[in-house]
Amino acid sequence: MSGKILVVDDEPDLQLLIRQKFRNQMRSGEFDFLFAEDGVQALQILADNPAIDLVLTDINMPNMDGLTLLGKIKELDTNKRILIVSAYGDMENIRIAMNRGAHDFVTKPINFSDLETTIRKSLADLQILKKALESHDQLIALQRELEVATRIQMSFLPSTFPQRNDLAIYAKMIPAKEVGGDFYDFFFIDEYRLGLVIGDVAGKGIPAAIFMAMTRALIKATALRGGPGSNCIQTVNRILYLESMPNMFVTVFFGVFDTQTGDFEYCNAGHHPPLIIRKDGKVEALEYVGGMALGITEKIEYQSKSICLQPGETIFFFTDGLTEAMDSKDNEFSETKLQSTLAECHAAGLKDLLNATIAKIQDHQGSAPQNDDMTAMVMRYLSDQTRKN
Repeated sequence: MSGKILVVDDEPDLQLLIRQKFRNQMRSGEFDFLFAEDGVQALQILADNPAIDLVLTDINMPNMDGLTLLGKIKELDTNKRILIVSAYGDMENIRIAMNRGAHDFVTKPINFSDLETTIRKSLADLQILKKALESHDQLIALQRELEVATRIQMSFLPSTFPQRNDLAIYAKMIPAKEVGGDFYDFFFIDEYRLGLVIGDVAGKGIPAAIFMAMTRALIKATALRGGPGSNCIQTVNRILYLESMPNMFVTVFFGVFDTQTGDFEYCNAGHHPPLIIRKDGKVEALEYVGGMALGITEKIEYQSKSICLQPGETIFFFTDGLTEAMDSKDNEFSETKLQSTLAECHAAGLKDLLNATIAKIQDHQGSAPQNDDMTAMVMRYLSDQTRKN
């Protein structure tokens, strides 16, 4: 299997290292490397060499960064495979890149044996895709599989919501065109304690959906045993790291709400902190307490924190598909706009609150395509006086 590969990185030593490490593959014609120092130069090389199969790009570069380059390439050719090369310290940008269509990622310092494996896997996947594109029947079959996967994914999510005097809850997911990895869940651990979880798997497609389903099941099964939320998340992280595919990870927020006391104990694993909507309409983010996303490394300890909600207060859980929704000029909706929207609608019932928020985001998007799942879950602590159907 041969492939033409463009490496985009402003580190001068990387080109020499790649030529040294892959000299045998280059001599045999198996790999053909081209090099660019930034995104602008990369786009010119891609224009001159349409046969390039694979792009390896750093994120932080002058003139044009890797995330911008990723968007430009996807506009020109959605079939090219793009690998992100960056450090674990830049996991936020890696997650954004994979949500926007990057195929995989490699961390610095580069392990060239792992890089070769990733390159070969990506080229093999690309070869499969090329063969599929040659057959109309195969394309139809693939679309049907994606539609089935989408229905399966949606069936995993709770669609009925408890009717109680002590709390109200509502949730919604609007999937993007492709199968994604967002999920939410809620379940009673005992008569009075409610487990709540929301998560976002890096990447799209059927592998992300499978990873989502596994993560959701593990969290629920572990949480039902009892114990602090940090212990639950730590156990799930260890299992995911040992049992899942390399380079798969998921951000998760998990909390347990006690309907008798109003106590809410939570642990955040790399996810956007939920927003608390006070009874007077003030909106603020929960303090970030927890650790990094699940599945990245086994050796990490997670922390948890408890707060006390007052009757009438609401927690709004969400994934980055809401705040990162873009209009036609690539302007994000932003968390600031999300908070102001929630403040405006704070007195509404939960279904109306969530639907109004989604409508505001969709108005912001206008005719721009939805690039990521939009998932949100909202819970309100009630007393008999504050209950709102």
